[in-house]
Amino acid sequence: MLRVKHAFFHYGYSKLTMVDLAEVCGFTRRALYYHFKNKEEAFRASIRHSSTQDIRTALEAGERVRQGGGSAVDIISEIMDIRYGTTRRIVQVSPHTVELNAVAFMKCRDIMIEFATSFQSDIENLIVSLAEDGLLHLTGDLSPREIAQALADGARGVNQALPPPALTELSGRYRLMCHSILFGSAVASKSDARAKPHPARRQTVRR
Repeated sequence: MLRVKHAFFHYGYSKLTMVDLAEVCGFTRRALYYHFKNKEEAFRASIRHSSTQDIRTALEAGERVRQGGGSAVDIISEIMDIRYGTTRRIVQVSPHTVELNAVAFMKCRDIMIEFATSFQSDIENLIVSLAEDGLLHLTGDLSPREIAQALADGARGVNQALPPPALTELSGRYRLMCHSILFGSAVASKSDARAKPHPARRQTVRR
């Protein structure tokens, strides 16, 4: 699967043929067709494989940070950096980045939704666990599910930001996003009667 992914990064989607893919994988064409009936099936399989690997690796890394005494921001930032940054770092150096991104949304939307939903559930459970361990204090303004949704949306937003963040800036951008969502950056002025707090803008957790 790693060779399949490399083939798409090297050739792009439209120019990659099954002959090219077989060569990159070290297969005969007949052997390749045993695994994939066409290029689209191979691409979808690579997206599913990458998502599975990245999520597992991200959650394991977050747990290591937690066991090492890291803060909630440290833990969640590490998870987001691996879950969303790993593929971004690989794709962004490919000359076919824009095409592959568009093809992924066009041909793999169902897979992306499936993994986005399951990952958000993982983050929701993590928020609850961090609160139980005293690493976060939930104010009740937002539920763990809403916080998880905001974090996942924020991480995807970092990846789709324009202009694209430099690869060296990705980790910092995920951390900034996590810190902003968890602890906020402003409060409404009490002297401004028009400034009525909106649930999505309230400070959601305290250190």
